[in-house]
Amino acid sequence: MQPTVERQHIEVTPGVCGGRARIAGHRIRVQDIVIWTEQGRAADQIVADFPQLSLADVYAALAYYHDHREDIDRQLREDDEFVARLKAESGPGLLDNLRASHGRADSFPS
Repeated sequence: MQPTVERQHIEVTPGVCGGRARIAGHRIRVQDIVIWTEQGRAADQIVADFPQLSLADVYAALAYYHDHREDIDRQLREDDEFVARLKAESGPGLLDNLRASHGRADSFPS
């Protein structure tokens, strides 16, 4: 009989990925896995896109999320608020300026 070997799939390290939970040995955060699955990507699609991950890594991230849902949902909200603040502080972007100066998005000069 082979001995059972368990692998640590999720780690939290201060100073790495902002101290957010991530796949052990990688910089892919649990919240990234959550977002991708909410966008409709299946676990096997995530592994196909990131072959350095295993299905066990993806499912461990989802299990971690369900065990720590309140904290991770709060982190996602904080990230969204941070992006909104940056956009508000930086003002209109290049595309906004082009639209304003040309009237319509589809009338840009060639």
